[in-house]
Amino acid sequence: QLQASGGGLVQAGGSLRLSCAASGFTLDYYNIAWFRQAPGKKRAGVADIIKGGSRPYYADSVKGRFTISRDNANNTVYLQMNSLKPEDTAVYYCAATGTQPKVPFYPYAYDYWGQGTEVTVSS
Repeated sequence: QLQASGGGLVQAGGSLRLSCAASGFTLDYYNIAWFRQAPGKKRAGVADIIKGGSRPYYADSVKGRFTISRDNANNTVYLQMNSLKPEDTAVYYCAATGTQPKVPFYPYAYDYWGQGTEVTVSS
């Protein structure tokens, strides 16, 4: 089970850190991704990190502003979001897969999903 948390309301330019905690399995053995879904839009990948923690990958829209990282001691993956923009407003989901997707952010490749945490960025 994955539990996403850390969302909230923040002004443009602000920061939030989202957490994705796992129970029942060890996140370090899985590729983890963060997705987001804005109202009326499809779910889209934001960042992912492969097993072992190296080579994070980011969507162009968040490069240089978001950072995905692992905390193996706490079995948690984080998404640090800086310089937030109103267009970052969405429900954010974390997802896990035991195999690396051939296509980045292919949602059907992910076996486990968190329940989502809402991020609202005001202008």
